[in-house]
Amino acid sequence: MTPSFIAACLWVLTGAVTAAFPIRYQMVPGSILLLTAVPLMIWIGAENGWHWTLIALMAFLSMFRRPLVYLIARLRGEQPELPR
Repeated sequence: MTPSFIAACLWVLTGAVTAAFPIRYQMVPGSILLLTAVPLMIWIGAENGWHWTLIALMAFLSMFRRPLVYLIARLRGEQPELPR
């Protein structure tokens, strides 16, 4: 297994642990996970092929669908509810 896949597995496990926290404690680690996802996906693509980046992108969007919808709404100037 390549180092990028090992890092991706650790990223997913960290995301699962973060999801178990109450919402007020998820913000900081969740934000860090959001910021580290793009470089991780680029690394996966560079090391293993870009089709793996597409798979990683689908996993990322699945895990962060509600926070991403919230962030997009905020960028559009709306006042959405916090994700539950």
